[in-house]
Amino acid sequence: MPLPNLLAVFAHPDDESLLAGGVLAQHAAADAATAVVTATWAPDSHRAGELADALAILEAGKPRMLGFADARIPDSAPGRPRLCDAPLDEVVGRIVEHIRAVQPQLVVTHDAYGQLTGHPDHIRTHQATVLAFHAAGLEHRYPDAGAPWQPETLYAATHPHSGVGELGPLLARVGKKVLSVPDEHITATVDVSGWLEQKWAAILAHRGEVARERPLPGILARLPEADRNRIIQTEHFTRLTPGRTKGDPAQLII
Repeated sequence: MPLPNLLAVFAHPDDESLLAGGVLAQHAAADAATAVVTATWAPDSHRAGELADALAILEAGKPRMLGFADARIPDSAPGRPRLCDAPLDEVVGRIVEHIRAVQPQLVVTHDAYGQLTGHPDHIRTHQATVLAFHAAGLEHRYPDAGAPWQPETLYAATHPHSGVGELGPLLARVGKKVLSVPDEHITATVDVSGWLEQKWAAILAHRGEVARERPLPGILARLPEADRNRIIQTEHFTRLTPGRTKGDPAQLII
């Protein structure tokens, strides 16, 4: 069965590569349309260029940046509000516009915890994407954002308690939270080892984060290859819309 078209909506440049880089590469390799919406950082920032390089490696199209400021880095988008301060309705409408333009069957975003560390931008992106997923198919919601399109399935990229493994101590060492979900919440566990080289190259494309010690790309870059591969070769997801849950294959399905 062909893999469905996929739109990922994440908060920051590098989230797409870290959390779903393997799945994006998997779908692109199967000739499914893939695209990524990034909620923060200005389109003319250095991180936008790095994002473009990462997406090219993953074959996930051009950057689609909403241009809000990072909650912790105001100069990431000078003159623009922080994502967590922007009106929720505005953020939802911007995401609806991209859903209607891309017309995906699947949408992937952060989980409700905000992805292991609970970053406020991750939480806001989750909230806005859940609302946008449902609003995109309604003709009287955001009528200026394009013709209605209803995706079939929404997934949250997440981490089960049993899947945190070596990542937990690494994050705790730099003072970051480790928020995971019960194993039974996981409905798809994707082994992306076939796309591991692509995924790692996409992570490395975020050069500014690799050069720093606290961000996850920098942490991973300082690990032995075997340890790093164990951490990034599996991606976990929770299905947020009705449909098949238990018994899903090791890929995202509609």
